[in-house]
Formats: sequence, C-alpha cells, structure tokens
Amino acid sequence: MSKRVVLLAVSAALLALPAGATAGGWATVELNSVPNGTSPDQHWNVQMKILQHGVTPLEGVQPRVIVQKKGGAKQSFAASATKDPGVYRAEVVFESAGTWSYKIDDGFSAVHTYAPVTIGAGGGEDAAAAAADVDPAPPAGGGGAQTAPAGDDGGPDLLLAFGVAAVAGLAAAFAAAAFRRRREGPAAA
Repeated sequence: MSKRVVLLAVSAALLALPAGATAGGWATVELNSVPNGTSPDQHWNVQMKILQHGVTPLEGVQPRVIVQKKGGAKQSFAASATKDPGVYRAEVVFESAGTWSYKIDDGFSAVHTYAPVTIGAGGGEDAAAAAADVDPAPPAGGGGAQTAPAGDDGGPDLLLAFGVAAVAGLAAAFAAAAFRRRREGPAAA
C-alpha cells in the first residue's frame, strides 16, 4: 500500500470523526403537565416521554427531575419507567411557596431546562408567562405534551462538528503538501 493511500485513509478518518461524535446522541423530553400553581408539599405527578432523535421511545434510561428554589439547594427526584415504552413518571414535591426552576435530566444525553414556575398562591400571571415559555404545540405523534424550550434541545453541536471537520481538512491538506514536497525532493523547493 502506497503512502498516498495511507495518507488519504487517515485524512478520511479524521474528517469522519465529527460526524461520528454527534451521531445518535440526543433526545427530546415531552411533559404531560407543568408544575405552575402546585401547592407546597403537594405532589406534582409528571409523566415524561423521552424520544431519541425526537422519534424513537428511549427505554432503559434513568431520568430525574431537578428542582431548585431561588437561592436554595437543588433537589432531585428519580423517575421510574411506566408500562409505555419511553414514558417515565416522577413524583416531585416543592417544599415551599415561591419561584422554582426545574430541569429534566433525560438520563441519556442532556439536561433540559424549563421556564421558572410559581409554587403556591399567586400563580395567575406567572402561570401564563411560564406556559408561554414552553412549546404549547403538540409534537408529532404527541397528545398535547409540552417540550423543552427551543434553546435547549440537547442535540448535537453542529458548529463544533463543522469546526473540527475544517481543522481536520486543513491538517490533511498540510500533510498532503508536506508529503508531496518530501516525495519530489529538494529540487522542487
């Protein structure tokens, strides 16, 4: 096998790295409800549908709901699988009234952040604002479920992938030029 074929094979492998690094590694989370207006110490029973690539129900993961009151400690609530593929259920308790943030760790690839919610009395206007930050349109095949805001889809970082591909392409070009100079010898310089 010639050095040129080896160099081309190495270059192709380097260019393929970004595509392989971003393939298959993201999921979406659909919620059946939001906790806004829930009373302190009342259980928020939430079901979440976790779909790999937004399509295939993802089984065998260990998702959890993470809540935190402004200035307080984070609390985590494990979700358990239901009989439906890719659907998990968690019981979350907010210990006191106030503004809380909540996130869903899908147990696969990302933590999905949602708009803060008001727990306890006075959820009226804040409830509408929180609901406006969550996509109200049902996803394809979903039944009115709500998904993470568009800014946090947990998907692949395409800009990073293109950057790595560009660097790999430049490295391959420099390697090919160096190989050509060495092959042609000092007379070509």
